[in-house]
Amino acid sequence: MTPRRLVIGTAITLGLTGAALMGDAAWIQVKAAVAQVLLDRAFAETVAAGGMPVKPWGWADTWPVARIRVPRIDASAVALEGSSGQALAFGPGHVEETPVAGEPGTAVYAAHRDTHFAFLGQVRVGDRIDVTRADGLTFTYRVTGMEVVDFDKSGIDATAPGRNLVLATCWPLNALTHGPLRYVVHATMEPEPS
Repeated sequence: MTPRRLVIGTAITLGLTGAALMGDAAWIQVKAAVAQVLLDRAFAETVAAGGMPVKPWGWADTWPVARIRVPRIDASAVALEGSSGQALAFGPGHVEETPVAGEPGTAVYAAHRDTHFAFLGQVRVGDRIDVTRADGLTFTYRVTGMEVVDFDKSGIDATAPGRNLVLATCWPLNALTHGPLRYVVHATMEPEPS
């Protein structure tokens, strides 16, 4: 093979590989956006049914359990039950063995940094976060802080006193590779008006 053919062959191979990787990345974004449309519909039906789970599509192994909304930045996402990789591919997941929003302890929701929780980098201390549960009740939280932690040393206590909320995603927010760090947003429920 001549050097010219080798260069052309390498360029074609690299071009096709790059196109495949860009297509894969675009597919993840499209899947995330389409899933949220289906999840919005299933969540509305779940609330209308008094909290009875409605699957977003027939073969789903999870269902919508909450809508998380940050009004200041007009961000919203429907969260699914469970935090498995399959659930997180379609939306934020309610982490197993943590309370639901509004209950005593710390409700934890996790999502990917490049799709459903991409907005976390815009969240600031003092921001309001509204969480509407599947039963239609909405609870308002205020952001008290953010931190970067090791995934296995987060210090998040599901049984902590009070009614707390944690939104977690991978860190750094704009990274392209996996890593051991997580970006954690902490919030505390506001008292109900008297």
